[in-house]
Amino acid sequence: MRTRSLENERQAMELGPQIPLVQEVSELWGEFLGGCEVGADDDFFALGGNSLIGIRIIDRVLQDYGVALSVRAFYLAQTPARVAELIAQGREQP
Repeated sequence: MRTRSLENERQAMELGPQIPLVQEVSELWGEFLGGCEVGADDDFFALGGNSLIGIRIIDRVLQDYGVALSVRAFYLAQTPARVAELIAQGREQP
């Protein structure tokens, strides 16, 4: 477990100001993926994600952040860090 937290700390340092959003997205994924711990660069499908879970996460992102992600963009992003980038970009658009 300690190795996992060191990895998460390293990832957080690399992500800079997006850290809180990436952590929130990671926690959101964990919630929908059976409570597992999700790191910033963990792959959605490798964690057991599927189309139904993806749709539920996309809906939750819209509710929580007001950003509509396309299914395609979500699946291509594959990691919480990349999904957080999409959310940040969506927030910047008028």
